Amino acid sequence: MPAQLFQDSRFLLAATRLAQCPEDAGIEVAIAGRSNAGKSSAVNAICGRKALARVSRTPGRTRELLFFELKPDCRLVDLPGYGYAKAPAALARQWPAMIEDYFARRQALAGVLIIMDSRHPLTDLDWHMLEFCLAHDLAVHVLLNKADKMSRGKAQQTLAAVRRELPEGVSAELLSCQTTLGHEALRQQLESWFAPHTEQA
Repeated sequence: MPAQLFQDSRFLLAATRLAQCPEDAGIEVAIAGRSNAGKSSAVNAICGRKALARVSRTPGRTRELLFFELKPDCRLVDLPGYGYAKAPAALARQWPAMIEDYFARRQALAGVLIIMDSRHPLTDLDWHMLEFCLAHDLAVHVLLNKADKMSRGKAQQTLAAVRRELPEGVSAELLSCQTTLGHEALRQQLESWFAPHTEQA
């Protein structure tokens, strides 16, 4: 069962610019990753819900900042995916500026989950996102998703290899949105980021 923090989660709103975002208060954790890495599935796994975030058969359908409220002033933010998005060129060009604005100005943003396909981790685009997050002094946790598609031994080897390559202070864990692998550890990671707010509540 999901931890208490996640039981009453709900979709809040979608934004295409900073002015449309919720009030800049509380704590937010953003979810980034390639368009086919399983970001929406990760939101559903975190919250223990099957369809809180819509999972599209066509990668790259997320074209906005999607806000999910876990409890008042504790939010997940699903960012537009990178690397595969089939979107109108003019819209796709707006994404970097929108995300840059969000990362640079959003005071509530406390950390970023970077979702990667465990079979193809640390692509050039993943490194670019990782460096972008660190440049903004954000905590980063890497999730190697789709680990159920590998043998247990291979998955553990991949995790160890990725951890060796990541910069100091960046953590990583395996995740499967189709099984329970990594779900509890992920919730604990999120609870540690949300703790400054939940302990004050």
